[in-house]
Amino acid sequence: MVAAIGSLGGSTTTVRELVEADAQQSPDPASFASSSKPLTIQDVYARAAPGVVQVTATSRVAVQTNPFLDPFGFGSPTAETQEALGSGFVIDKAGHIVTNYHVVQGAQHVQVSFSNNEQLAARVVGRDPATDVAVLQVKVQSRALMPLELGNSDLVRVGDSVVAIGNPLGEDRSITSGIVSALQRQIFAPNGAPIDNVIQTDAALNHGNSGGPLLNTSGKVIGVNSQIQTANGSDGNIGIGFAIPINTVKNVAAQLIAKGVVEHPFVGINARAIIPRVATLFRLPVKRGLLVSTVCRNSGAASAGVHGATQEVTLAGVTWPLGGDIIVKADGLRIASVDQLRTIVGDKQPGDSVELELDRKNSTLDVKVKLGRQPASPLC
Repeated sequence: MVAAIGSLGGSTTTVRELVEADAQQSPDPASFASSSKPLTIQDVYARAAPGVVQVTATSRVAVQTNPFLDPFGFGSPTAETQEALGSGFVIDKAGHIVTNYHVVQGAQHVQVSFSNNEQLAARVVGRDPATDVAVLQVKVQSRALMPLELGNSDLVRVGDSVVAIGNPLGEDRSITSGIVSALQRQIFAPNGAPIDNVIQTDAALNHGNSGGPLLNTSGKVIGVNSQIQTANGSDGNIGIGFAIPINTVKNVAAQLIAKGVVEHPFVGINARAIIPRVATLFRLPVKRGLLVSTVCRNSGAASAGVHGATQEVTLAGVTWPLGGDIIVKADGLRIASVDQLRTIVGDKQPGDSVELELDRKNSTLDVKVKLGRQPASPLC
């Protein structure tokens, strides 16, 4: 099976699930009725749907002339209008709306449609390609807005019941239900930056769901639907969708509203986590830690004197960087994965420092790395 990660924008084959009109004959899953304050799927939809919007982003792109019609290239590129369709949801009475960065990426005009069919022009307050989050704003009377309540994604557990509301394939304010299939997943943002602690769900997501809310049985938003995994050449739903945790979104949205941009701290290294087999085979001095592969030029790590690998060895198809520093601790905490280091750094701001304990040729070395600002591409 060939699998790929894709965002929820664009076109795909439509698969519709027919639902009986009589809700009394279609009981909710037992898990929705087992919480301390049970809400049925219908209750969650009634509360949240008015705060979910359809987002239409329009952009103009240059298109080269057909070489068969213009074999000598005398013609000039023509401008073509493109539309991206996605979802979003209201977060406050000031008219701020959260959606995905990739929905409004490069857009010159953005329009949102509410449940009462009112269509409004939206201003892009800010975009953050590193987390695939964007914030829009509409000018409308506050009483006309129904902000969704934001939950705490740190409390989410595997098996929790969830629903997704959005506009799959343009079918506005559709709801699907499922469970949290897994936690701590990793996806990649449009600029290639990893997004950690992502929520995996089997609630049906399709193109057009991007930017819509993933809600728990209390009707609180726990994530922003962003990507699906596809297989065998299909780009439709196969039961594996991903949502950016709402705690990440809260932080990013607050910075976008306040400053229009988000400044992510940047250490300036690429590394690979040690596994026991590799530690034994290559006789490494530690069993856990990060092998530093490369150090970005002009980064905090470079200024602190962190050393990258001097050689690469391939084992069972995996390349291991050897001869460089091994990160053993960060701010006094033992490090066993790249995610752990990213979490520690992610809680800081550019200009802050992180204390690294390194193993360098069987000697322990402590360095203080001043964090920079993540560049447009997180790779170096």
